[in-house]
Amino acid sequence: MSGLNKKLKIVSLGILTIAGGAGLIWIANLPYPMIRRPVASVAPIVLLPSYIAMDNNYKNAIANVEQADQLVNNSTSRADIELGNEKVKLAQNHLNQLPVWFLGYEPQFYCSFFTCSWKFTFDEFERARKQIGRMEAVVFQEINALNELEKAQKSIDSAKESYQNAKNDADKQKSVNNWQSSIDKLIELPSNTLAKRISDSKLLAYQRDFQEVSGIIAGGERTNIRISAAQEFATSASKLCNKPPHSAIIWEQCENLWQQSIDHLKSIPLEDTGYLEAQKLLANYTTNLATIQIRKQVETESAQYFTEAERRIEKLLEVDNTESKLVASQLQGIINQLEKVQSGTTSYNQSQKLLKSANDKLQQFQ
Repeated sequence: MSGLNKKLKIVSLGILTIAGGAGLIWIANLPYPMIRRPVASVAPIVLLPSYIAMDNNYKNAIANVEQADQLVNNSTSRADIELGNEKVKLAQNHLNQLPVWFLGYEPQFYCSFFTCSWKFTFDEFERARKQIGRMEAVVFQEINALNELEKAQKSIDSAKESYQNAKNDADKQKSVNNWQSSIDKLIELPSNTLAKRISDSKLLAYQRDFQEVSGIIAGGERTNIRISAAQEFATSASKLCNKPPHSAIIWEQCENLWQQSIDHLKSIPLEDTGYLEAQKLLANYTTNLATIQIRKQVETESAQYFTEAERRIEKLLEVDNTESKLVASQLQGIINQLEKVQSGTTSYNQSQKLLKSANDKLQQFQ
């Protein structure tokens, strides 16, 4: 029994010794210069664990930031950027494990047995820190640019859909405005980013679709303006030509107004959305113009017939009434002229009075 106790004591003592030694090594490797430097001058091998950890942290910091740089600069997808972001975080974490007080202190014992990847100088640490900071900024810009790209693409798709489902021109115009705004955001993406490269590969197609739609909208607006102008001229013509009879001058003014209205409608291209509506108006306005042209022609001819009748009446006054045959012949000529004056003309009412008088006079000579 005493032998067993003796063995247990030895084991316990060994455990305590090992634990104590491990504790001393742990304490010696703490990041406190007042502890480490005396140990380094007497037993530098005791500090080997912390030297290894520091060297590995520096190596991993540099390796991860270089990997992040490769991933980001050669990225082809968001996954590359996100993986690069993880590498930057790992690099920063490893760099944070390096105690600042250790900078400028070279572990000669460790470096005599192992190849040190750095000289433990402040400049090296600062260079690594700036490199990681630069990559953090690059990754931040890349992720933000990708978010803006995705937002703009969704906005373009939404604008396309709302344009196709628009019930009126106002809704279509609103969709087109949103579409244009989204394309502008794609153009404004930061250069030298993955998002910009993706955007540039799709921008031409987006702009082509937009130009096609905006052309339709512009054509529709142009058509509406021309139709409105045509209708204004048509309204003016209708008012001016209302309540005939009118003189040939008035009919000519009406004709010009209808012609201007027709010219506006004829200028609307076939591909414009309002083309069919314009053609319907054009058919109606062309008919109205033809009617006005006929009325003007009738008015002009009737005025000429009436003027000729008046001239013959004046000539008849110079003939001796005793020459009954000559008087009757000239009266018949006057009657023929007056009968050519059409109703609905400015000369008609007066011509009817003269016609009755001429007929009555003719009966006296028969």
